Amino acid sequence: MNFSHNFTWGAAAAAYQIEGAWNEDGRGPSVWDVFSQTPGRIFEGHNGNVACDHYHRWREDVALLKALGVDAYRLSLSWSRIMPAGTGAVNEAGLRFYDELIDGLLAAGITPWVTLFHWDLPQALQERGGFTHRDIADWFGDYATVVAKRLGDRVNHWMTINEPPVVIGLGYQEGVFAPGLKLDHAGCLAAAHNLLRAHGRGVQALRAHAPGPQQISIAHTSREPVPATDAAADIEAARQRYFACQEERMWNLAWWADPIVFGRYPEEGLRNFAAVLPPITDEDMALISQPIDYLAYNCYSGSKVRAGPDGTAEEVPEGWGIGNPRGTLPWLSIAPEAIYWAARWQTERYQLPIVFSENGLCNTDFVHLDGKVHDPQRIDFLTRYLGAVDRAIGDGADVRGYFYWSILDNFEWAEGYKDRFGLVHVDYPTQVRTPKDSYFWYRDFIAARKAE
Repeated sequence: MNFSHNFTWGAAAAAYQIEGAWNEDGRGPSVWDVFSQTPGRIFEGHNGNVACDHYHRWREDVALLKALGVDAYRLSLSWSRIMPAGTGAVNEAGLRFYDELIDGLLAAGITPWVTLFHWDLPQALQERGGFTHRDIADWFGDYATVVAKRLGDRVNHWMTINEPPVVIGLGYQEGVFAPGLKLDHAGCLAAAHNLLRAHGRGVQALRAHAPGPQQISIAHTSREPVPATDAAADIEAARQRYFACQEERMWNLAWWADPIVFGRYPEEGLRNFAAVLPPITDEDMALISQPIDYLAYNCYSGSKVRAGPDGTAEEVPEGWGIGNPRGTLPWLSIAPEAIYWAARWQTERYQLPIVFSENGLCNTDFVHLDGKVHDPQRIDFLTRYLGAVDRAIGDGADVRGYFYWSILDNFEWAEGYKDRFGLVHVDYPTQVRTPKDSYFWYRDFIAARKAE
């Protein structure tokens, strides 16, 4: 296989999805506390108040990561656990929790990769406008400064913000995620611009206050168009669609990534969205384009496209076919080609190494009568997707790491606890953890790669 010996093998999770302890030890409420506690927002009225109780059970979870044999664990921090009002006073108990967790990871030989913001904005900041307020950049920079000063002596791998298209697209445009707003396109573009400015301020804070060499990125995601055939026309049409800026939805990858890497928004988007753009200054673009060290990307699925008569991409009506393999969420068709082309096209365009910061399958997993959790579909998924990553590396993509999403079954946002992504099954009423068959498969796969 093409994986190098310094390839990073990991697993991931996010604070609100696993920590619980939503109102303990000085933590302030986040937008997801408010959203999930609002009737009608979440499947069957679930919320993240307890989740996987990781706040109290982190030692057990670190032991599971150690036994898995991963090199790294991607975690996120709860902003409102560290700064309950989002700005101002710092909560020592919250920082101490992350101190202990990171020390525990390092003692287990696991490198922490820390995401500063994975959607759980302090509610106090949302009440001041959240990402619609230009000051969000300075609020985020202050928070990043606190984190860097406290944890930066032990953390050297960072992601500022997780999945901007979800933050703005699902949270501010479609209203199906916290904070549940439905802004027009102009409002969303202004919020997106502020998010990118916040990212830049976060990068500055990490560079200034975290000692030692830092590896910093932002975790992007998008919608992968997959060429229907190996014909050059189909491949080029899919590539152009991948970086196009045509839709008013917030999933245009280049709209998020180009300003960071190139210091400018894509010309196509500037033309198409000209009537609704916010003010964009040179100072803003200099802030947004603070240098990053690698690309972080969350990749799950894709849609099949082909070149139309004029060479532009068109959806293949039958897609992946009737009855195609898929996860339990409707958007997750199993399409390992998506991760292959994401690796190829992004590293070609942006000339930076890429790390897959999330990839995984949701399934209807349960403990069988033999006391085990058999999930052959997830093993097949991993085999296909890791094979596609291996192929991309062989074809020249500079892929440096892979984080399976997720180490634990957890609170799956608006879907509550219905859909399970974990390598470890969590029985939520009892909090009993049961490693699935896929956990042991991934353990053995990692060990075999290290032995090659």
